[in-house]
Amino acid sequence: MKHSKLIAALFACLLVAPAASVSAANGNLPDYASDRATRAKALTQPYGWLSLTALEWLKPGATSVGSAPDNTLVLAGAPAHLVTFQQANGKVTVVASDPSLTLHGQSLASAAHPAIGPGEDDTSALASGRLRMWVIDRSGRRYLRVKDPQAPTLKQFHGLRWYSPDTHLRIEARWVPDSPPHVMHVANEIGQVTSVPVPGHVEFELNGAKQTLWPLEADKDGLWFVFRDQTYRQTTYGGGRFLTTDAPSNGLDHPGAVTLDFNQAVNPPCAYSPFATCPLASPENRLPVAVPAGEKRYGE
Repeated sequence: MKHSKLIAALFACLLVAPAASVSAANGNLPDYASDRATRAKALTQPYGWLSLTALEWLKPGATSVGSAPDNTLVLAGAPAHLVTFQQANGKVTVVASDPSLTLHGQSLASAAHPAIGPGEDDTSALASGRLRMWVIDRSGRRYLRVKDPQAPTLKQFHGLRWYSPDTHLRIEARWVPDSPPHVMHVANEIGQVTSVPVPGHVEFELNGAKQTLWPLEADKDGLWFVFRDQTYRQTTYGGGRFLTTDAPSNGLDHPGAVTLDFNQAVNPPCAYSPFATCPLASPENRLPVAVPAGEKRYGE
């Protein structure tokens, strides 16, 4: 599923999407065991979400980074004074750096105050030894994200926990277009709130009652939901879980069918690390029923 630049830039959590959904027209069930093994492998890549070690707001002025205790952000495994960023008017520049710091394979030590644009892919990473750093944008604020393949969260990974697959929780839902679009006010883990227009919602039956969910993103490639259900009280992550589906059977503009396979619900990166910026389930996506399917809380 291809996600819009808006959502990707705001939350950057979509790289942990579950295995590809199965079309509602396809009666075959996913290979849940294989999908879950693939997900665990993706999370434990050297620079996956479990390797996060820091998230630092680049306030106006200077932010210094390195292993010495006099830095704004003290990083184990870094040179004593790795880099100093200057942030002014939304522009981030490097005003001093250790020779080991590179961007696109080129040392920044000899560059004249290079500007570092926001980005979250591999090509945007600053590198020094085993460390990788990104300047990211969240609602106009710049943050420094750091990953380290020696992060304790990665080295101490002890597997994911799942409910057993339940075919009763693979549900045929109805897609209902909304005109005008419904506006969700979405909070994230760092306290920011963003208004997101969505073109419709799904309705489905569970526990003998009608339930409703709005996707945080909807396009021709599919739907992406952030939802919470009553299992959060004991067994699932309290901020909500992610679920992706195929696009509605008749497109976004017409009523149609959508398969909600809650067995493919997964945790956001914030379930594994305090250094992620995930969206939280909005009030309208907090289901009053339990959905005992998909991924459980990590670490219990």
